[in-house]
Amino acid sequence: MSLTAFTPPAPSPTSEGKTETWMWRGFPICYHVQGAYGAAVLFVHGFGASWGHWRKNIPALATHCRCYAIDLIGFGGSAKPSPNKQISYTFETWGQQIADFCRQVIGSPVFLVGNSIGCIAAMQAAVDNPDIAAGVVLINCSLRLLHERKLANMSLARRIGAPLLQNLLAIKWIGSFFFKQIAQPNAVRKILLQAYKRTEAVTDELIDMIMAPALEPGATDVFIAFTRYSQGPLPEDLLPLLSCPALMIWGAEDPWEPIALGKELAKFPAVQKFIPLEGVGHCPQDEAPELVNPILLEWILGFTEKTTHAD
Repeated sequence: MSLTAFTPPAPSPTSEGKTETWMWRGFPICYHVQGAYGAAVLFVHGFGASWGHWRKNIPALATHCRCYAIDLIGFGGSAKPSPNKQISYTFETWGQQIADFCRQVIGSPVFLVGNSIGCIAAMQAAVDNPDIAAGVVLINCSLRLLHERKLANMSLARRIGAPLLQNLLAIKWIGSFFFKQIAQPNAVRKILLQAYKRTEAVTDELIDMIMAPALEPGATDVFIAFTRYSQGPLPEDLLPLLSCPALMIWGAEDPWEPIALGKELAKFPAVQKFIPLEGVGHCPQDEAPELVNPILLEWILGFTEKTTHAD
């Protein structure tokens, strides 16, 4: 695929990072941009996060690439419209948001880099809109272990407990009470200390970054809508449909997405390489940027050079 397939629109990235707003379907979408030249890279965050989860990666890649990081609708600084009434919080929705952003803002095929559920959203965008994707990087891809199609393989307690909890959260006062309990700095810290192997990476800055959007109007409804979302695509549904190459990076100490299951996903033909990172948990890009950034640069620049020479 030619990396100049689209005509780059304004505004273009600059050497200094800046945060912008893009209107999508009438809703304001927050994104960050940095880097004046090179291949385009779009970072897609995970559940409950925002573009700031890539703050340790963007400057390093912006020395050679045009970097963008987007807040998916419902998260970060983006709008949080009412679920189902105004928008459906599904991977198809987020995939289309990503694709429209690539066409309307970036203006050229993009290397999509995701973490956790951001990987599913990125793959959905690439599968539904193959013209936008030059490649996909999956960092500790969400396995969606609570998906309805995976319930049969769970213990009896989880088969009963997961749907029961989802139904309870649908009761507005129960869902609101539950969200208020976890949308507290101490609760967020405990959750992150479970996910992060490198506990020193769980900083006050990170807690504040996650807490700020959680206090905005609509955040509770988005949280409940997603926790009750056990349908849609699994990674094993999307990987066989990818028409672009994929790189997988996996923190080996991830307690939520077991690396053994991640290695099974690496068997799909689209996956060029699977790189385990020892001593790192669910968010390697934030826990160990000194390991992740060189991997990203080497793969993206190497693939860009091959594509340019092929053209």
